[in-house]
Amino acid sequence: MKDKTKVPWRMLAIALVLILTGSFLASMLHTSFFQVKISEIEFDTERGTLNGLLYMPKGAGEDDPRPVIVTTHGYLNTKEMQDAPAIEMSRRGYIVLALDMYDHGDSRWAADIPVGGQFGTFWIYSQFDAANYMAQQPYTKHDENGNAYVAVSGHSMGGFSTLVSMYLDEMNALQTGARSIYAGISVGADFSYASALAPQEEIMAAFGDRTVGMICAHYDEFFFNKSEEEKTEAEKKIQGTVTYKDFAATNSGKMFLGIAGQEEAANAGEFYTVASGDVMHEGKTVRASQEAQHIIYTPNETHPWNHFSGETTGNLIDFYAKAFEGVTSPNQANADLPASSQIWFWKEVCNLIAMIGFFLLIVPLASLLLQAPFFKTAVTEEVPVVAAPKNNAQKAAFWISIAASVLYPAVLFPTLMDKQASGLNVLFVLSCIACVGGCIIAAVSLHKDQKGQACAGAGAAIVSLIAALVFRFAGKILPLSQTFNEPTTNQIAYWAIACGLIALIILLFFYALSKKAQGTQAKDYGVRLNIKAIAASFCTAVTAVAVAYLLLFLIQGIFGTDFRFWTLAVRTFKTEHLITALKYMPFFFIYYAINVVALNANTREKRFGTLFAVLLNIGGLLLWMALQYGLDFATGKALYPNQALNGILLFATVPCLGVAAVYAKKLFDRTNNVWLASFVNTMLFTMITAANTALFWNMVP
Repeated sequence: MKDKTKVPWRMLAIALVLILTGSFLASMLHTSFFQVKISEIEFDTERGTLNGLLYMPKGAGEDDPRPVIVTTHGYLNTKEMQDAPAIEMSRRGYIVLALDMYDHGDSRWAADIPVGGQFGTFWIYSQFDAANYMAQQPYTKHDENGNAYVAVSGHSMGGFSTLVSMYLDEMNALQTGARSIYAGISVGADFSYASALAPQEEIMAAFGDRTVGMICAHYDEFFFNKSEEEKTEAEKKIQGTVTYKDFAATNSGKMFLGIAGQEEAANAGEFYTVASGDVMHEGKTVRASQEAQHIIYTPNETHPWNHFSGETTGNLIDFYAKAFEGVTSPNQANADLPASSQIWFWKEVCNLIAMIGFFLLIVPLASLLLQAPFFKTAVTEEVPVVAAPKNNAQKAAFWISIAASVLYPAVLFPTLMDKQASGLNVLFVLSCIACVGGCIIAAVSLHKDQKGQACAGAGAAIVSLIAALVFRFAGKILPLSQTFNEPTTNQIAYWAIACGLIALIILLFFYALSKKAQGTQAKDYGVRLNIKAIAASFCTAVTAVAVAYLLLFLIQGIFGTDFRFWTLAVRTFKTEHLITALKYMPFFFIYYAINVVALNANTREKRFGTLFAVLLNIGGLLLWMALQYGLDFATGKALYPNQALNGILLFATVPCLGVAAVYAKKLFDRTNNVWLASFVNTMLFTMITAANTALFWNMVP
């Protein structure tokens, strides 16, 4: 027993050391070496409940009020994605609120949301409501007229919320006589969504004399596009927005900088004095035009790169220094720190160390559980390795199937994520052909008294029929609804189901046509219908994942940090997230169970088998990303210009699939079957997905 537990205990110890060390160092950097107190706050508004992290520098408070910055995230993200500006500006003595927008993270919209109307809630009011709350706090600095020194900033949809909040604030101030918002800068957002409330010229008029900035990356996947009137004939032919942009050269950008109609592009990184224009109501001037300073920054970055960038963070630091010039507290000793002085990245590195520890924790924890009574029944008798190809034809067929398995998740990615009718029709036809082929194999094999091949052929026919129905009725599978209320999780789940079914079809055909003849038995794949083993595997997975998440909650409570790096995050959750994850788990189980079978069938006892498994899972998707973004930066046009959001989703999906491949190998090796790995991967990665995206909890049909 001692020898068996030595390695799991050692790996468990390493994982815990990484978690504790990384979390402590991350906490130290997060608090600017304990000079900033960070607390989670929650407050009610007329529209719901908003949650955020309040960064309070030492000395700031009612006796020393400070300028306040409200910073928020984009669609699908949470308040923690604003770590960089929150850390750097609180380090410089500003009070910062890193905000969860409504229906993101731990904030909730209170009213019912009709399906299809969910996007008209969170981004319109989140910043405005948060700024109003902060303006009322005793620690917020005000001028002699009661106007609050509050700046608003946000990335992507948070950027739209930023632009809209200043418009709403001005309309409100015309009634109350005092502004809640002093300045604002949007990151990764133009006027396209904001124009749903008012045209750009009216929004700019509402800006008044506020200092306003925009960070407009050259390679932003979504925004800063030319209008149709500005585009060349060649540009009009491009169907999509994943292209090179130069917002300072567009009509919209020039209007923002007060140089509309000029031939030359504006100078990025330069403040322009802009006349806002009169605020009009029912044809009458209700506030005369005011002058303000506007600026556009254009880093060579993509959309998600903005919130993980030293350059963008430096732009924000410079902007706030300009906006709050002359109104900072005399006690803000670090207010003049240069933009080059940044520590946030090292906090992210420490978060990564802790996250590596978290992922390392699962296998040794499960291994130790498997030595306990009842849990040990998850371990079944050892099974032979799936027979290797023997002749040249079999070897060729094997490597062709491997290549297909690597590539099809990537090749079909746009079709499946967007449920594109043309591609789905092709897949439907191919599935029908596969169904017929399976029936033929079954019939011929029965005639030859080859029962194993016949069963495999029949299985291939049945799975192909199911796949055909999945492609034919794609629109009815996981639609956005009160039950399945996470839009992007619906997309990923559909892609996973489709990819899982295709993988199973390949496996069954390959078994029927090759593996059975080589002496391979169905049990060699680790699919054992042993009820005791399945139940024990399920309980082991539940326990291991629960313990890992319990540790996450403890780390969050003690150090105020979770496990994350850029777009990938393992964060704590509320009851709603857990309930939502449970709804999605059966669908993801289809993918992960088949994935465990396929990976181990192809990589068991192979040299560098774990690395091979990882490449099988993510190799095609990595190639897709390399081509997508490589072509975008090299030529100004991505491989798929219309795949903006879907491409971004891969930055978190690919690492998860890589880790899932490792678990598939390691946990199969410890149990001799597929069940534990399938359950662990389903539970863990569904929970990670559900807790880290938009959740429209109150949506009604």
